[in-house]
Amino acid sequence: MKSPVHVAVVGGSGSGKTWLAEKLAAALAPRAERLSLDDFYRDLSQLPLAEREVVNFDNPAAIDWEKFRAVIGAMRVGENLGLPVYDFPTHTRNKSPRIFLPPPLVVWDGLWLLHHDWLREKFALSIFVDCGAEERFYRRSERDVRERGRSFESVRCQFLEHVQPMHERFVEPQRSQAQLIVVSPFAEAQFDGLVRKLLHFCQLEATVKT
Repeated sequence: MKSPVHVAVVGGSGSGKTWLAEKLAAALAPRAERLSLDDFYRDLSQLPLAEREVVNFDNPAAIDWEKFRAVIGAMRVGENLGLPVYDFPTHTRNKSPRIFLPPPLVVWDGLWLLHHDWLREKFALSIFVDCGAEERFYRRSERDVRERGRSFESVRCQFLEHVQPMHERFVEPQRSQAQLIVVSPFAEAQFDGLVRKLLHFCQLEATVKT
């Protein structure tokens, strides 16, 4: 069986990369699905909760790159494999993996998908989502309070102390590695153009859902 075509959607926390990856995968369904680098955070179950909460999750060292490399290397279209599932409130990996049947196209979103040379080579197309710090903070605070049980003040402190410094150090340099740069919030015409480009670039025959 052949490997799927991989597409990377990269950008800062709160930039809209997950939204874009989800919408692209939905537009190209059933021949595409979205996966996230977030599920490859290291399992911190061996640490007390207080120690887990002070880990810098905005540094690429927080990712289990060996696991990611093994998974992406093992992917074959139409062949089941187990994916890790990360639980953000507890900073641990679920014991039961997610069973995933790779389609012809996998759209990944993540902070550091273009950080490593070996990983950049895996992607047929890479997209960097450009979004200002103020908008990214607003979106992140809404998400973390609503979905991850965080307080607004803890999100604000983390953004200033970890997120933005790490963004400037590790995320922003990937802009020069991406093949395409898109600006968030997205215009409808911009999204339609991306769908057409994916169809052409990845040579997929699919019905586009708008």
